[in-house]
Amino acid sequence: MNRTSLKIAALIPTTGELESFVSAMESLGCDRIPRSIGQIPCLSYWDGRLLVAQGGLGKVDFAVRTIHIVEQEPSLDGVICLGTCGALSADLAIGDVVIATETVEHDFNRKLTEGPTPRFDSDQTLLDAFRTIQASQSVDLNVVFGPIASGDEGIDSSARAKELMDKTGGIVAAWEGAGGAKACQFAGVPYVEVRCVSDLADEDAMTDFKENTPIAMGNLAKLMMRFRQRFTNT
Repeated sequence: MNRTSLKIAALIPTTGELESFVSAMESLGCDRIPRSIGQIPCLSYWDGRLLVAQGGLGKVDFAVRTIHIVEQEPSLDGVICLGTCGALSADLAIGDVVIATETVEHDFNRKLTEGPTPRFDSDQTLLDAFRTIQASQSVDLNVVFGPIASGDEGIDSSARAKELMDKTGGIVAAWEGAGGAKACQFAGVPYVEVRCVSDLADEDAMTDFKENTPIAMGNLAKLMMRFRQRFTNT
């Protein structure tokens, strides 16, 4: 992996998250060029160093789109799953950014098979880049690192949030990450899941998610701007 100039695909699960991210990037002065990767429309930023596309809702859709993109774009140095999440830990607040040290597939059914809950470690080089950003305090965001619980389940009760945290060790929950992790593991492409808290995974989760998506995706746009400075010459 070229450590000075990476080409990254950022896959954003839903239309609302994608639109909020694009709007935030525009407000930060980032020009974009529409293009496509195979069958998937995308936006090219920073002279093609960052490709942004919709990854789809849920693990399966996200995995299919991820594997299509990495097969169609063999020059990619990494994939980032970029989106919102619900906080499982009481230490987190709306707008906090969570970088996954690992993605834990919490809804994998083990009733008929034995073995641990599937866990996917994040790529170390990508993690180191985000740790450098955090350590430099060059971005006005609360950035934390920890496991992310991934599964096709909306977490909308405090009791379920606690149960899930106890089961997985995840500090936030989101849907698609394990799908992207499996696809990139299969393709041999570096991967990390990056989320921003939009809700507290409680009884108000759906209302909070809709209200706070622009805030969360705006914070992720700020983070990616610092990522650009870490890994490009511009």
